Amino acid sequence: MSLTLAILKPDAVGAKKAGKILAHLEGAGFTVKALKLVSLSKAQAGEFYAVHRERGFYAELVEFMTSGPVIPMVLEANDAVAKLRSTIGATDPAEAAPGTVRKLHAESKGRNAIHASDSDENAAREIAFFFSEFERIAVR
Repeated sequence: MSLTLAILKPDAVGAKKAGKILAHLEGAGFTVKALKLVSLSKAQAGEFYAVHRERGFYAELVEFMTSGPVIPMVLEANDAVAKLRSTIGATDPAEAAPGTVRKLHAESKGRNAIHASDSDENAAREIAFFFSEFERIAVR
């Protein structure tokens, strides 16, 4: 079993889709190990997405991620990172496979309902960003 991070984004939370998406993830075999509702500051969102700082969508992404509350969560499954990315589908919901989270719940490529870690290394870093050492001990 391994861990990964997912974030239900402001569009999903604001549209009251969090419960449906969480049920979808659990139905796909994930176990929720930690979960919280937070509002990111621009500095926090900027730090979290710093890897994209030089990309054209960075400012829009930071603005979007601070537009409302988000729900970061630690999920556990066999090969959790790959499994989550498959479960949520392509970034653009128009290209996402039928039955994936983004095909079912995303509005657009920019408002795509959910973030998922892209590697085990990034999952560990992203989990540490949102969850304190005390909270992470409980996850293990």
